[in-house]
Amino acid sequence: MTSNLFIALGMVSIVSTQALAFDAKFADDTWDGIKVPAGEQCQKFGGQNPATPPLIIKGIPAGSNAIVLEYSDGDYAPMDKGGHGRISFMLDSSANEVTIPSVAGHTFDLPAAFKVLEAHRNPDWDTAGAYMPPCSGGKGHAYYVTLKATQDDKVMAMTTLQMGTF
Repeated sequence: MTSNLFIALGMVSIVSTQALAFDAKFADDTWDGIKVPAGEQCQKFGGQNPATPPLIIKGIPAGSNAIVLEYSDGDYAPMDKGGHGRISFMLDSSANEVTIPSVAGHTFDLPAAFKVLEAHRNPDWDTAGAYMPPCSGGKGHAYYVTLKATQDDKVMAMTTLQMGTF
């Protein structure tokens, strides 16, 4: 897979150049893709009710029945590639756009439309849960979320959003 980095108007995102991609952006302006918003880091480093950023997804391929969200720390290999948690959000297969709400960090208690695919990989570092918010202690690590539109286990399209540095 190859990818291109686009920087425009202060927004940073990586767009997949696979056969299919879809549009994704943050539904909350405090998530600018440059710096993780204050309070959205893990509890160990002062996070205050941290949660995943809400997302607006458009151009979902027909037949997709879920969006898989894989949260990662691109600067720490054990927590890269979904190490901060992998969660799915169920879709109506006719949906071509959706707003995905926030999910609280440090918990397994998710809203009904969500399912834990893989809990975050380091419960000894901070509280266990489906999603561990950025947790590098402010060392400038780059966090991102990979979004995959799936039909059962088949990836129909994907894209990646930079969450910001912490």
